[in-house]
Amino acid sequence: MSLTQELAEKLAEDTFKVMDATGDDRFFMEVAKVIGASSTTLEEAYLTAVRVRMAERRARAFLVERLKQVQADGAGGDQA
Repeated sequence: MSLTQELAEKLAEDTFKVMDATGDDRFFMEVAKVIGASSTTLEEAYLTAVRVRMAERRARAFLVERLKQVQADGAGGDQA
């Protein structure tokens, strides 16, 4: 992993900690603006890391919801 990717991953990780603590789900855009003022390369890598994490969270929430639905359907008993 390149230095840029490593830094972007760590920044994204720390950003999500702040977003979780504050409830500000757009905070990452403020961080991206600060990064972009100095390095567009790091900004792009950071935004990619953020988007990947957001997609992973959405996918996990979807999986959990689907599992709950399946379990609820199964709890009623399958009768053929």
